[in-house]
Parts: sequence; C-alpha cells; structure tokens
Amino acid sequence: MNRIAKIVTGVAFFGLLSASASAEILIATVGPMKGQYAALGQQLSRGAAQAVADINASGGVNGEQLVLEVADDACDPKQAIAVASQLVAKGVKFIAGHYCSGSSIAAAKIYETAGIIMISPSSTNPKFTDEGGWNVHRVCGRDDAQGAFAGRAIAKAYAGKSIAILDDGSVYGLGLATMFKTALNGAGVTERVRESYKPGANDYNDLVQKLLSANVELIYIGGYAFEAGSIIRQMRDFASSAVLVGGDSLLVEQFWATSGTSGEGTVVTFAPDAQKLNSASAVIEAFKAADYNPEGYTLHAYAAVQAFSQAATATHSVDGKALSQWLRAGNNLNTVLGPLSLDAKGDVRNPSFAWYKWSEGTYAETQPFPITVSSP
Repeated sequence: MNRIAKIVTGVAFFGLLSASASAEILIATVGPMKGQYAALGQQLSRGAAQAVADINASGGVNGEQLVLEVADDACDPKQAIAVASQLVAKGVKFIAGHYCSGSSIAAAKIYETAGIIMISPSSTNPKFTDEGGWNVHRVCGRDDAQGAFAGRAIAKAYAGKSIAILDDGSVYGLGLATMFKTALNGAGVTERVRESYKPGANDYNDLVQKLLSANVELIYIGGYAFEAGSIIRQMRDFASSAVLVGGDSLLVEQFWATSGTSGEGTVVTFAPDAQKLNSASAVIEAFKAADYNPEGYTLHAYAAVQAFSQAATATHSVDGKALSQWLRAGNNLNTVLGPLSLDAKGDVRNPSFAWYKWSEGTYAETQPFPITVSSP
C-alpha cells in the first residue's frame, strides 16, 4: 500500500475548510504516521494541515493554494529515503519534516538533489544542519543546546548522587544522551550507569535491575515515550523513587498512557510553552474547536509551513535555493512560536529551553531542579 496519503484542505479528518484555486503548490510533511510513534507523526500532520488551511483562507501563497501530502516514514531512515523519492516524483516544493532526526538526515540529500528545501519542526540532532546541504533548516532547538541545558542543571542539583544515562540507539536518542553526558561530565559530575537499550521491548527487567543495583536516584533518558514510560513503570514496581528526566519526545500523551501514575514527577526539557503566546492563541482555539490538543511539535509544524510561506512570498518564488538563501539571511519570521530567524546553517538563532513536569496525567512548565518523587 502506498505510504503517502494526500491531505487536501477540506478533508473531514481535519475538519478544515477548502478554497478553490486555479493553481496549486504541493508541499509535504513526513513522520511516523502509524505504529507506536503515530502520536508524534500526528503532531506534524495536524500542525501542517492547520497552517495550510489558514494560509489558503488568507489567499494562499503568491495567489496559489497549498496542497498538503502527509507521508509515513516510520522514523526509519531507509523508509525515509523511499518516501523522499516518491515525494520528489510527485513534484513537491517544500518538506515540513521529517519528524525524526535519522529520517531527516537520510532524506535530505534526495531533496537537495531535487532542489527542494526542508524545514523540520522537530529534528534536533546537530548533524542535520552541521553536515547537511544548502536545503536543510529547522524551527526547533538542537540537542547540543538541549542536552547542555539539562546536563548543567542536573550537575548542580544532583552532585554526589547516583545518576544513570540511557539511550535507545537512535540518532535522536544517542545524540541527546551524549550531549547531556558531555555537559554533566564537564561540570565535574560522573554518571554511575551508562547504558543503551533496544526500543520496542516488552520487558526491561535486566536494565532495571542494573539501575536498582546502582541505587540510581536520577535517570536521564535519550529516547521516546513508550520505552521511557515502560522503564519508569518497572522501576516503580521495585519501589524506586528515582527521578526520570528526558528530552522533548516525552511531552506526548503516550508517555502517561504507558507509565500510568509511575510517570508522576517526570521532568522534561522543551522549548518554552508556545501555547502561552499571543501569537498562537487563534491557532490554539482552532485546534481546541476540533477537540485536539496541540502538544509537542504541533505548533512547530505550523511554524515550519509559515516560514515557507513567508519566504515564498518575500522571494516571489518556490525555487528551493532562493527560499533557502532568504531564510538563512536571518530575515524575521512571524510565527505561532513568536518571532524567529535562522542562521547561516539553517538553525534557529538563540533557542531557549524550559523545564516541564508530568503530574496527574498532564504536564506544564515547572521550576528548575531539584525535583523529588515520593516512593510508591
């Protein structure tokens, strides 16, 4: 079955209104649209679809309407390459994606050769822009900045305590954990446990026993919500009160669905809450009217489409290199995330991060460390 499903403004799934047009610009967003990470892919599809609807309702881009393709790469680099080739053949002019760093890095060359720009809402690994071509950009912060932010804070709050660092071996997870370790060690604190685990397992008992034997008081995890939720649930089964700390991928309802009350007190780094910004209020109301919570990178996906639209309007073009040159020149972007500008590598200038805490099934920004968890 074709992994690419066309989402045209007006499809009932999104509850969006269509607008007729004599010409169209085909764009796409790509992520894990099925399987255990589907909630992450939905953030991109919902955010991009809402942006397309709003831009089209305002007249489109240079008088042309946007049409959105939603593609499933399963966060798998090989599948990402195949999907990228399909999108190129369809004539796509812009990619709001991919979601996972490994997929974005793998697919970038395909798009570069075809003259297509990417603006990822969520690919945080530094290699994406450090080693990418002229066509790569993102509207999220990088793992080196996010990992350093967390590592410095935890080194200060948990000096002398038993810390574990885990990763799932993915480009995102390993990269984030490595950056965290570098900052932690650089601040004079050495972890007690450093381990990788296999994603998708039903049981992490061997890993949990190793953490328990080391009397771990804080676990930093570079990985995704399902595994993080499973690991902390098993830790709580043994009455561990260790604090779980993770990156942006844990801010999704799937985490609590997996961890249950064992996830209470989990803290996560992410960009400051865009839902509090005036620039996002109208968009958030539209999502709420559709009974959807724009969590995680939903608003970043919206912002990625906005960035493309503004670059295309400013340059009167959808030529990839013209758009990239305009974006990398540091021109101001007015987005749901507030004002943004990109540097010469396509990264956000001066990204900032905040702490979030899971409590009673929801999460919200919280004060910095230390955080304590009561024993079950």
